[in-house]
Amino acid sequence: MLFNFLIVILGLCLFEVISSVDNAVVNAHVLKTISPKYRKIFITWGLIFAVFVVRGILPFIIVWLANPGLSVGEVFTAAFSNKQDIANYLNQSKPFLLLGGGMYLLLVFLGWLFLEEKKYVFLAEHFIHRQGMWFYAVSSLLFTLIIYFSIKANPMLALAASIGTTLFFITDGFKKNAEDKEKQLASSHMSAWSKIIYLEVLDMSFSIDGVIGAFAFTLSIPLIIIGNGIGAFVVREFTIRGLNLINKFAYLKNGAMYSIGMLGAIMLLESFGREFPFWLAPLNTFLLLGIFLFLSYREIQDAKNKKMSVKI
Repeated sequence: MLFNFLIVILGLCLFEVISSVDNAVVNAHVLKTISPKYRKIFITWGLIFAVFVVRGILPFIIVWLANPGLSVGEVFTAAFSNKQDIANYLNQSKPFLLLGGGMYLLLVFLGWLFLEEKKYVFLAEHFIHRQGMWFYAVSSLLFTLIIYFSIKANPMLALAASIGTTLFFITDGFKKNAEDKEKQLASSHMSAWSKIIYLEVLDMSFSIDGVIGAFAFTLSIPLIIIGNGIGAFVVREFTIRGLNLINKFAYLKNGAMYSIGMLGAIMLLESFGREFPFWLAPLNTFLLLGIFLFLSYREIQDAKNKKMSVKI
């Protein structure tokens, strides 16, 4: 049992880190424009906010929304108790939670695949990116298909799919705005406190990917808080110390997005009754990250070899 918990926590931590790469890059660019004193405030107090407020409360809110028959207090009690009746009630809501989360994660993946500039690993990525306008058609067809099967299984599943889709477009708007605001913040004369507050709000929008994806690993809120909390701490460290390292690994974002897409697919299948072993989600994350880290490392070595050959 302890081994299972450790595997899940490691998977959650790793997924939180790779799904927050963009957040770390934006934070690092903005933090370069404020004094070390305020950077320390962001790292220390901001970490407390990111872990205990955002990643600590958000899982409870998501579970509560999926279980409107329970009060907030009962959801909190259920997370830290073994009451069988509440556990059974929560288990009944599992398909709705997984379907909404799966829709959200799949749309995140498709949005990246069709619309975002990226370092191409496969020829298909370049081809699909050139067909970016089809993102909305593909997303709409996917949504319609999921609604069709949801209504046949349980009409409430259709509502869950709608909520997941709506949440994606809301948070995607925040993220797109963040990309535009990053340059403005880096060059503006806004106060340090204004920049810190903006980064915290931005962190909330980015953290939703990691928290929703966490439910593909486990429905245990304590495990989610521990795994995502450790991951959030690692991301904050990367923000200050590891930006150059992140930029070196050109395909890290690719690995994160393929992992998100796979987790979304797993959540969708589970919501319609398919069962997968607990280790599948962590293994998916470990394998995909390992593959794309290897590809990134190989590119770094090829670049070094070319430089050496030019010098010779």
